[in-house]
Amino acid sequence: MLAALVFALLCIQSGHGQTCSEGFTYDRRARQCIDVDECRSLQDACRGDMLCVNQNGGYLCIPRGMYNQPYRPEPPAPPELPVYPDTSVGFADTFRPPPPGPVEPSYPRVRSTAPCVLGYAVAEDGTCNDIDECELNSHQCNPTQLCINTAGGYTCSCTEGYWLVAGQCQDIDECRYGYCQQLCANVAGSYSCSCNPGFILNTDSRTCQDVDECEDDPCTHGCFNTYGSFMCNCDEGFELAADGTSCIDLDECGFSEFLCQHRCVNTPGSFSCICPPGYYVYEDGRSCEDVNECDTGNNTCTTAQVCFNFQGGYTCLDPLQCELPYIELSDNVCVQLRTRPARTGRLPSCTDTWTCPRAAVCLQTSSRCRRPRVTPGPSTSSR
Repeated sequence: MLAALVFALLCIQSGHGQTCSEGFTYDRRARQCIDVDECRSLQDACRGDMLCVNQNGGYLCIPRGMYNQPYRPEPPAPPELPVYPDTSVGFADTFRPPPPGPVEPSYPRVRSTAPCVLGYAVAEDGTCNDIDECELNSHQCNPTQLCINTAGGYTCSCTEGYWLVAGQCQDIDECRYGYCQQLCANVAGSYSCSCNPGFILNTDSRTCQDVDECEDDPCTHGCFNTYGSFMCNCDEGFELAADGTSCIDLDECGFSEFLCQHRCVNTPGSFSCICPPGYYVYEDGRSCEDVNECDTGNNTCTTAQVCFNFQGGYTCLDPLQCELPYIELSDNVCVQLRTRPARTGRLPSCTDTWTCPRAAVCLQTSSRCRRPRVTPGPSTSSR
């Protein structure tokens, strides 16, 4: 805020006079360049409530409350000069040599109106020290601003998370600039990052990292981690429930009535087929096959009986007894004997044709065997 004062001295020797830089004028009597007081020579150099402060080679317009007029310290006393005895007149006497006269420089000198520039004050050792306007509370920063002392002045700034807009510190909406990877919440002077479900915030407080939910065993059967979530799967014969984590049994028997040949029984994760008594489940696990109890020996027949197997069971048969007119021809075979007709010429009674003698038939009306009549054909004559 303070202008650096540059003393540019130009001494151009010409036949008619001297020329000074801007802000200075040549004093012929003093034969040097002196500062121009613009605050007096210019009309309304500063407007409003601003105070005009003259500087070497220029001037400043500052608020009236900011200017502290520095003081001019007393110049240090010249050192004591040594005293020498005068032996030219034969007696001792002391004399003080006259002080050396000023030596005129060969270039124009700048006449200063103050020992220190604005923003500095003369210290006890005569040097110019910076004035800390922030510490002295002599700054003009508004309550929303932060005063920062600088060399020869100060600056009004905003704290982190704010920026200066029209002289006021306003909050910066960091969320508009993508500071966060996923979720961002703007707060006064700062911001806060958060993550979507399935992620956790990294140590940089900005980026998010996927959470492996499967490490906590959320699924009843199997778990598969995904980016930001997870998926549960079920074993064969089960299906995923509505909650997405547990598994329920599938009723395979309800899918089709032809799954088993006889009867289907649902089991956890599977099913089984059962057959009625006298049958067993075939190799395909679904169809039923008859059990031959006679071959397997799984029957209750005695040694004198004969085991007869049929579909789904068996029966025990007693030994065959042939009754007249039947006789036993072989094991379990009975035959009826044929009888010859009597010599009386009459054929015997019958029940069927096969019981009649050869060339006889059984008449159903009389149940008697009878030979058919033979009718002679027409005769033929030869010429």
